Amino acid sequence: MDNHQSGPMETGAPMDYREHEKTYEGFLAAAKWGTMSTVVLMIAMAAGFFGGAGLLGGLIVFIILNIAGVFLLR
Repeated sequence: MDNHQSGPMETGAPMDYREHEKTYEGFLAAAKWGTMSTVVLMIAMAAGFFGGAGLLGGLIVFIILNIAGVFLLR
C-alpha cells in the first residue's frame, strides 16, 4: 500500500505575496540604514576616542557622516 502524497500539500491561508514583498523591502531598508548607522557610529567613536577629536569632534563627525550617508544611500 502506497501512503505518500505526490504533490505539494497546502495548509493554512493562501500566501499574501504583496504583504510578503512589503515586509521584505522593509527588512532590506532596515538592514541598509542600520548598517550605515553602525559604521558611522564606529568611525565617529574612533575619531573621538583615538583621533583626539574628543566628544564634540566625534559628534560632529557622526552628524556629518550621517548626512552624507543619507544622500549617498537614497
